[in-house]
Amino acid sequence: MRDISENSSVKENAPVNWTNMLLFSLTPLFALTLVPWYGFTYGYSVYDWTVFVLMMGFCGISITAGYHRLWSHKAYKAHPVLRFIFALGGACALQNDVFNWASDHRRHHAFVDNNDRDPYSAGRGFWFSHIGWIVRNYESGKQDFSNIKDLQRDPILCWQHKHYLTLVLVMNIALPALLGYLGGSIMAGLLLAGLLRLVLSQHVTYLINSLAHMWGQQPYSDKSSARDNTVLAFLTYGEGYHNYHHTFQWDYRNGIRWWHFDPTKWLIRSCEWLGLTSDLKRVSPLTIETARLEMQYRHASEKCNALANAEKWRSKLEEEYQQLKATLDLWAMHRQQWYEAKTTQLQDQLHEKWDQLALRDSYREVRYKLKLQRQRWQELMQGFSNLQQNAA
Repeated sequence: MRDISENSSVKENAPVNWTNMLLFSLTPLFALTLVPWYGFTYGYSVYDWTVFVLMMGFCGISITAGYHRLWSHKAYKAHPVLRFIFALGGACALQNDVFNWASDHRRHHAFVDNNDRDPYSAGRGFWFSHIGWIVRNYESGKQDFSNIKDLQRDPILCWQHKHYLTLVLVMNIALPALLGYLGGSIMAGLLLAGLLRLVLSQHVTYLINSLAHMWGQQPYSDKSSARDNTVLAFLTYGEGYHNYHHTFQWDYRNGIRWWHFDPTKWLIRSCEWLGLTSDLKRVSPLTIETARLEMQYRHASEKCNALANAEKWRSKLEEEYQQLKATLDLWAMHRQQWYEAKTTQLQDQLHEKWDQLALRDSYREVRYKLKLQRQRWQELMQGFSNLQQNAA
């Protein structure tokens, strides 16, 4: 695994950003004191908590689906109506305008873990990557819009950038107050849908910059500190599959399995059915499986050196690896042919039917072969783990 502290430089005595320092110091303090005080004194209604949850989701999804996957990574295209909604939600989340957010994030991916160039490098510790980079004016976080020229051509984003402060005040004060008024208590709306929602939604997002680079697994790549973490995925609307994201950042999905909790992916896909999103980018299954296989093979190869009869085990490993890799390539080819045949219209319908049946049977046969070889491979990986534990 890459050592993320290897490029640590002399501690930088950056000037304090007093606006951010006060914001990120006072809002949590007020949330910890005023919110429970009002709750014990006057109480919150079911309506108040419902609005709080909906506002949390609105801000969170605007960041993950809008700021992150749409604008930072161009993983799909969105209708102007959806882009406008995300621009409002981003201002409500109070995580800066899209220009600044996306510029920082693109540099994060380009120079991940580089303490001098990654705006929120995990190599500088949890505090720095979580919030420390915001409360001081570090050189690595210096504003530079040279990498977002494509976004500067979007009139909605130009409008948000120009009127960002006004939007922040409207979305964080006027809107919660209005919603609170409709529920019978302006103060309850300001405290729950305004203050508490703001603090929690910000720190939930920042967990991806910090904890998702320190806690979890690296099934696809260890070229960066990014990790997959199911718990974080649940808290961050699907962003917790961070090792996958850093390996395949152009994919509109973070959780690629059907059981992965990724409501951002579900929203983007649902909006495609409604005509609000298009050109959803996906990484091919072969590319994904090959990345997983390469990581497992490399780790197993390293374990061989500590085993008795290392050459024997290395030979067995190489044989299984080459067989599984060849079957993966064959499976991908048959899979593509089968899906193309299902969507191709031929003049001879009968001939098409028989061709499709033959392709289907061939694809199923290769898929079953791949399943068996995967089982053998997993058994071999487990065997390596057991042998290493016994050797220890």
